[in-house]
Amino acid sequence: MNLLTGKVALITGAARGIGKAIALKFAAEGADIAFSDLNYDEHMKATEAEIAAVGVKAKGYASNAASFADSEKLIADIVNDFGKIDILVNNAGITRDNLLLRMTEQDWDAVLTVNLKSAFNLTKSVQRHMIKQRGGSIINMSSVVGVNGNAGQSNYSASKAGLIGFTKSVAQELGSRGVRCNAIAPGFIETEMTKKLPDDIREAWIKTIPLRRSGKPEDVANVAAFLASELSSYVSGQVINVCGGMST
Repeated sequence: MNLLTGKVALITGAARGIGKAIALKFAAEGADIAFSDLNYDEHMKATEAEIAAVGVKAKGYASNAASFADSEKLIADIVNDFGKIDILVNNAGITRDNLLLRMTEQDWDAVLTVNLKSAFNLTKSVQRHMIKQRGGSIINMSSVVGVNGNAGQSNYSASKAGLIGFTKSVAQELGSRGVRCNAIAPGFIETEMTKKLPDDIREAWIKTIPLRRSGKPEDVANVAAFLASELSSYVSGQVINVCGGMST
């Protein structure tokens, strides 16, 4: 039997990148997949078809994770369509990088709202369903930048560090109800965003990684599958770095 057979997972921001890799990994392990992104566009349609081709139920939803009303509706719609939610992956996120000296209030607010408030929105909305079923796994996508900080990313670092504190608090609040909450802190992962970096910057970054290579979205997805499954039934309130040794 696969790790997630019979489970229903919701992954936000999953039309592409790390979120898509997690959705495909969960599907390969037998989970039915609900996923969201801002728009029901060609990327979402293609991802929906790719997941369904694995042989599980798959449905994409246009929803703004930064909106509490949208999040409540999304959870209600998924419970109606799938019957339950066993796994939530809070993956939605954006960057608005700049030195603090030049960072605008709008840049700060946008990143904190999308990256941090979205996790509050979805977790608050899904918790009553998980409490009722006496079980669930919540996975928040942090970053090594949230652990170590990074010049030019004070807003992003703050949002990802906030997710770590949020994760630990939720784990303590919901643990007695059988609900686990953990965070993943990816390092330098190959995505559409990182592929746009100049070669010299990429090479300099990779030299700071003890394993001397960048990670793949699948590296993150493998850890997410562990945290979503019963293999991690006694793991809660933890942050797992997926960074090739960048952060120790």
